[in-house]
Amino acid sequence: MTSLNVLTYRTGPRDVLPVVLLHAFPLDSRMWDDVAPLVPGARTVLAVDLPGLGGSAGLGTSSPALEDAADAVAETLAAVGVERAVVVGLSMGGYVALALLDRHRGLVAGLGLLDTRSTPDDDAARANRLRIAAELESSGTVDAVRPMATALLGETSRTLRPELADRVGALIGQQAPAGVAWSQRAMAARPDRTPVLRRFAGPSLVLVGDEDVAAPVAAAEHMAAALRAPHLVVVPHAGHLTAIEDPDAVAEAIGDLAGRADIDERRARG
Repeated sequence: MTSLNVLTYRTGPRDVLPVVLLHAFPLDSRMWDDVAPLVPGARTVLAVDLPGLGGSAGLGTSSPALEDAADAVAETLAAVGVERAVVVGLSMGGYVALALLDRHRGLVAGLGLLDTRSTPDDDAARANRLRIAAELESSGTVDAVRPMATALLGETSRTLRPELADRVGALIGQQAPAGVAWSQRAMAARPDRTPVLRRFAGPSLVLVGDEDVAAPVAAAEHMAAALRAPHLVVVPHAGHLTAIEDPDAVAEAIGDLAGRADIDERRARG
C-alpha cells in the first residue's frame, strides 16, 4: 500500500464532491495555500504531495513513471475515503491528473488542467530533464532547479512582486534532491495523453497564465480543443504558477468547475 502525504485544507459534506489539488514541479502542496481557502462552496479541499516531494516518501521504483505517481494518488485517496473527486493539477500535477484520468477514470468527476500540457516532451526537452536529474543526483542538492523560482513566474510578477520568487525558492529549497530527480525522469517519460482528453465527457477546466512560457496559451488551447466540455480561462499578467500569482482567479475557476461537476453527479444519480 502506497500512502502519500495529504494536506486537508477543509472538510465539507460527504454528498458534495471534494476537490483534490495536485502541485507543480519542483514544489509541494503548500503552493495551494492561497487558493484552497478561497475555493467557493462548502466542500472538502485536499492537496496531495506527489512522490518524493513535500511530506511524501519516494516510490523507490527504478523506472520513474507518472503512472506510478497516479496509482499512488488513487490509493491514497481511497484510504481517506475519496472515491470521486474534482481533480485539479498544475504543471506536473496536470500530468498526474491526466494519468489518473487514463488509469482511474472512475475517480475523476471533474478535471482541472492548469498551466500544463497533454503532449509529451520533444527530444531536446527530454534530454534537458534527464541532464538535470543526473546533476541533482550527483550533487545531492537542488541547486540545478533553483533558477526555476524566477523562471516559472510571469514577467509581471517578477517585476512587480519579487517576493513571490523568494517564496517559490523557499519551497524548492525544502525538497529532497532524489524526489526532484525522480520527478524529472518521470516527466521525461510521459506519453501523449491528448487521446485521453478526447474520451473524457465530464466537466473540465483548462486554465493558463497569459505570460506562461513553460506551458503557453497554445498548449491550453490544444487541450481545450480535445475536450468535449471545456472551459478555457486565460489569467492576465500571470505566468506558469497561476495558483501563486493570482489565487483569486484560480479559486474562482476551480469553484465553477466543481459546481458543474456537482450538477453532473446529481443528474447521474437521478
